[in-house]
Amino acid sequence: MSNVEVNRSATRDGKIPLHDAEAFAAMRKAGRLAAEALDMLVPIVQPGVTTAEIDDLVLAFALDHGALPATLNYRGYRYATCTSINHVVCHGMPNDKPLRVGDIINIDVTLIVDGWHGDTSRMYSAGEVSRRAQRLMDVTYESLVRGIAVVKPGNTTGDIGAAIQTFAEDERCSVVRDFCGHGLGRVFHDRPNILHYGEPGEGVILEPGMLFTIEPMINLGKPHVKILADGWTAVTRDRELSAQFEHTVGVTETGCEIFTASPAGYDFPPYKLRAAA
Repeated sequence: MSNVEVNRSATRDGKIPLHDAEAFAAMRKAGRLAAEALDMLVPIVQPGVTTAEIDDLVLAFALDHGALPATLNYRGYRYATCTSINHVVCHGMPNDKPLRVGDIINIDVTLIVDGWHGDTSRMYSAGEVSRRAQRLMDVTYESLVRGIAVVKPGNTTGDIGAAIQTFAEDERCSVVRDFCGHGLGRVFHDRPNILHYGEPGEGVILEPGMLFTIEPMINLGKPHVKILADGWTAVTRDRELSAQFEHTVGVTETGCEIFTASPAGYDFPPYKLRAAA
């Protein structure tokens, strides 16, 4: 979940927390488990499957591994995942409607492991998708990659946003402005805010020990969104497709570490299933 409105610092003095090696080890564990949950879903996401079934699988996976989904009962949200299909930008609620051939879907999972949050999301395709849908997913993933590539001490949060915005807009797509990445660790939403647009050199200076998500939402049409009556589901106003990828990262002395990389190598769709051992 990535909303500027709920992204408040847990620190009373307003300073951005800087974490030590022990915290990084805990984040590796939480991030890996969240990534493994998304890996598990690769053969599951097919036409005919419901997002409610997907949500049940993630909840069972979390409990079986001694973890808890952070979104479950968070500010009244009732599900273990967010499942955002086609023109849904983020925070889509699981339901009993089956996926159809050609649907694209973002599945967002945050697992709490020993008190630490691993937050990640990934796009999936239900069967064959259109060229424009595949292109959007490709552009969105590359936008994330370019944002991560500039994370290092001395750079700024504005550098991250500028890298994402420049690439996405050069590809004739738009960047959603209403939501952002966020700091995390023992707290689900913390400082700093990570905007996915901006100017180089602006914003917060990155320091070793910072933990945050980068999670660009990219639209084929215009960037404008609206929130549905349920108070959660965000959709594109022009009904054009939207896509998102998300990783949790930590700033190191020389760059950054990605905590939520796919252990199976399922980075972006279409995913090629690994042969059984």
